[in-house]
Amino acid sequence: MRSIERHWERITPVSALLYPVSLLYRAAVGIRRAAYRAGILETVKLPVPVVVVGNITVGGTGKTPLVLWLAELLRARGRAPGIVCRGYGGSLRAPRRVLPDSDPRANGDEAVLLARRSGCEVWAGADRAATARGLLEARRDCDVVLSDDGLQHYGLARDIEICVVDGARGFGNAWLLPAGPLRERPSRLASVNAVVINAGAASAPHPTLDRIPGGTARCSMTVEGREFRNLLNPQRHVGPEHFRGKRVHAIAGIGDPPRFFRHLQGIGLDFTPHSFPDHYPYAASDLAYAEAEAVLMTEKDAVKCQPCADERHWALRVDAQVDPALGELVLRKLESLRK
Repeated sequence: MRSIERHWERITPVSALLYPVSLLYRAAVGIRRAAYRAGILETVKLPVPVVVVGNITVGGTGKTPLVLWLAELLRARGRAPGIVCRGYGGSLRAPRRVLPDSDPRANGDEAVLLARRSGCEVWAGADRAATARGLLEARRDCDVVLSDDGLQHYGLARDIEICVVDGARGFGNAWLLPAGPLRERPSRLASVNAVVINAGAASAPHPTLDRIPGGTARCSMTVEGREFRNLLNPQRHVGPEHFRGKRVHAIAGIGDPPRFFRHLQGIGLDFTPHSFPDHYPYAASDLAYAEAEAVLMTEKDAVKCQPCADERHWALRVDAQVDPALGELVLRKLESLRK
């Protein structure tokens, strides 16, 4: 965890000191959004519906598993979804197609993971609108675009907005950056189509969740998984019992590493945890725990670690378990757009 993030969980002297800066940030956010609404800044409307899955906080909330769930749902209903994302952690900025075997250092770890797991056309780029246009030119049959993140990227018009909220962390101290973790105020959620609360291992909802506007549709979600894939031999799959009684290390370079570690604890594993920054560019030395009999990681980490992995390295496959009401909401909205 970055040192500043400790001061986002509650009000501290450091966050209080930064509060005046957060007021400037709030003003800048408001001016920028007003500029899009007034047409001063251009918003691109695509010829197909756009579903944005994002958040209003910094850090991981479970957006990518939810995008994969939506892609599977839409394909099962006869739709042809495509996926766009920023390609965070990658060195490239221009719009480009991302394939399952694309280089994650160039294209971003999440983009490559989406290409491997979704079965959809995946494009990444800094400009969401241009990236989506590239996708549609490449796949003429695409009839709905899913945007992994991008709630604040108003340059791309959207038909459905879904905000994912971490049920354990909520909105932290409920202050805007840099005094708190918020990109936008909770009142922004009054305009989204649904808020999805990722419950995780939270024993009770975070108290700041009561700031979600009352009229906003709420759905629940968990991210579950018990199957580990060997990075050296991807055809080899084992359950958590394979690691019990062994010297295990676990690494996580994601938005919220403790979430991954809590998941491992929840399936009965003992291990030594190692947190890395989000989108961390792993080197072989980062995986070399001499005494370890197994090193566990997320799928997102695995796409970068595979080139330097050995038989001790395993990735946990996870899938979103989502309230069916969200799927019904999305399908109804998409159907209404056809009329």
